[in-house]
Amino acid sequence: MPNTPALPAAICFDLDDTLIDDVAASSAGLRTVMERLGHPDFGSARALWDIQTEISFGAYLRGDLSLDEQRRERVRALALQAGHSDLADQHCDELYRMYLDGHRSGWQVFPDTYAVLNALGSAGYRLAVVTNGVEALQHAKLQALELTPYFHAVVCADTVGAGKPDPRIFHTAAQRLGVDPGACWHVGDQIQADAVGAVASGMRPVVVDRQARQPVEGVTTLHDLDGLLHMVGLPSGMAATGLL
Repeated sequence: MPNTPALPAAICFDLDDTLIDDVAASSAGLRTVMERLGHPDFGSARALWDIQTEISFGAYLRGDLSLDEQRRERVRALALQAGHSDLADQHCDELYRMYLDGHRSGWQVFPDTYAVLNALGSAGYRLAVVTNGVEALQHAKLQALELTPYFHAVVCADTVGAGKPDPRIFHTAAQRLGVDPGACWHVGDQIQADAVGAVASGMRPVVVDRQARQPVEGVTTLHDLDGLLHMVGLPSGMAATGLL
């Protein structure tokens, strides 16, 4: 018989692009900045923004850049692509505030988020958010989208002092949930930050791949959150909340 993994006592979730559609929100913010810069090509801007964000935000998580410095690097890269150079820090900060305003206007959950969290909460699971995002901004998202009541803990890299995939942030989440890491599953959209970090911490990783990327051998991959309910033996989130 196949080896069936034990059910979790608690489940941790990444936030951006797992529960909340951050690609849509960041695209809204990016278009706002592009308009100010006169940048004509969303495709090239999106690609550059994603790459520069990975580089600069990664440097921030390592402690090599401050929060404001990594934001300025991202704005300067975009401005240079649009033909502008030598932007002053104040101008970069103004443009990033515009980005945040546009980003906020685009906040939205995925269609399956509320139903799945409702079903898991009703079944008695202890839930946490584990995110590399800045705590103040992540709490603002949770509150604005009425997600806060679902979670027993919200664990963010900037206040823990370690970001995914560092096991310390996962261990902090397990501690706040009052369970052993081995009794937790971690659900996220990134292989390195979420899956690799979860394994290193002793948690079971579950990857939600909404973009239909190439699956990774040995890692449980779902196309949406509803599959998570099937894994723990619960009915579809839509059915469990009477939405079907």
